Amino acid sequence: MDMNALSPYVRVAWDSIIDPPFVISERVIYDYELLYVKEGDIKVTVEDQVYYGIPGDIFLFKPMQAHSIQLMNNRRLHQPHIHFDLYYQPDSPTVKVSYKPLKAMNEKERESFREDITPLMDSPLPNHIRLNRPIVIEKLIFDIIFELERKFPYHEIASKGLFVQLWIQLLREIHWQNNAHLLSKWEQLDRVKNYISHHTDYEITLDELSDLANLSKYYLCRLFKKAYGMTPIQYHVAIRLEKAKQMIQFTNLPLSHIAEKLGFQSIYAFSRAFRKVENVAPSFYRKKS
Repeated sequence: MDMNALSPYVRVAWDSIIDPPFVISERVIYDYELLYVKEGDIKVTVEDQVYYGIPGDIFLFKPMQAHSIQLMNNRRLHQPHIHFDLYYQPDSPTVKVSYKPLKAMNEKERESFREDITPLMDSPLPNHIRLNRPIVIEKLIFDIIFELERKFPYHEIASKGLFVQLWIQLLREIHWQNNAHLLSKWEQLDRVKNYISHHTDYEITLDELSDLANLSKYYLCRLFKKAYGMTPIQYHVAIRLEKAKQMIQFTNLPLSHIAEKLGFQSIYAFSRAFRKVENVAPSFYRKKS
């Protein structure tokens, strides 16, 4: 799933309050739905799995996924919720919100089901998420509802941008929940990252960074790669090459001088690093006269 190509379509966004007793019988939906529990207690059944939702929880219902909702403890339910497609399709504006069980749908209605692409994600979102920072998610949901209700100029684009922020926050929530050990070491990782960013004029060693973080070299590399997608040394090379690209494009300094200023042992090492990371020679970034 290419997150860079994400182009969501927000179908509807409602802020609704439901008084007990109330049950949403089993149904399937054509698209995706995010339901945020702002107030109340609910029992949610998704296929054969039962979840209990409390304020601050969020539920994600996926296309063709049978689910039902029941209010608990005689409390009213305040449930802002959003129906959406993750990727805009030509028929996105005409697809309706479904309230039917699958067996009650005709063949024409069944053609409206979207393909569930969440299994293709690196960390697929589950049906039930107990949020660590619900206030951030809550504000974005209400901002989307506000845009669609008021229908100010460009509200479709505004709601799409807000939804992308919402989706990113949910992905980060799951990332941190799945990698709780990173949070406990975040101060050391941030210290190492900042140190690397401010020391681009020589080749940093793992021993140096290990001492700075007070972590073993192996553990530091493993944590850093999990957090940032590359090892500390790879990140250091990437930072130096980004700085080199700026110097190549916006100064007239010789390439050999730029390589020396950024701590590369020779112009050959400089060129080799560029070809390995960027697949081009450093001269590629020099402006042509």
